[in-house]
Amino acid sequence: MHTTIEAEVDEQGNIRPTEPVVLAPGCRVLVTLLEPSAGETALLSEPSLTADWQRPEEDAAWAQFSQG
Repeated sequence: MHTTIEAEVDEQGNIRPTEPVVLAPGCRVLVTLLEPSAGETALLSEPSLTADWQRPEEDAAWAQFSQG
């Protein structure tokens, strides 16, 4: 029987199941790597984008669009 479980990779690169799982000695596993979801990617990039957007050059470039 095949069972699929969800796991995450921690800061040290270790695979951690999101719920407890008991594996028999000698069992085999297949690991499928998934990209972070689009929402996660956006959250991860937000600090770098914020640093870029909060520059005087950006304010000057967008000033023409905020004139009423």
